[in-house]
Amino acid sequence: QGQLVEFGGGSVQAGGSLRLSCTASEGIPRPYTMAWFRQGPGKEREGVASIDSSSTTDYTDSVKGRFTISRDNAKNILYLEMNSLKPEDSDLYYCASRSYSGAWSLVARTYKNWGQGTQVTVSS
Repeated sequence: QGQLVEFGGGSVQAGGSLRLSCTASEGIPRPYTMAWFRQGPGKEREGVASIDSSSTTDYTDSVKGRFTISRDNAKNILYLEMNSLKPEDSDLYYCASRSYSGAWSLVARTYKNWGQGTQVTVSS
């Protein structure tokens, strides 16, 4: 069974930046789509950004122009560069993967593999 492990969460002031990383171990099926989701207390898990094996990306509207998703296929690492952070970006951020590209790339139920999450806190 493959594993996903997130790194890079933390606390930052509004307007600041953070970079999240996610490593995918052997056992994660390829080719595949990877994505970042976030979830706060009492809220549904929200798709933030996705990238498939051909580097096609998708973003939720609230982060477009501020967040950038990328991947290093050789090292099996997924990144999320977050700039101009806002307090409403504060959440637990999860890395996820699925074994296919295509539609619904920001829909949580289409993903099989999940990391444990890393907390991002943005103060005003």
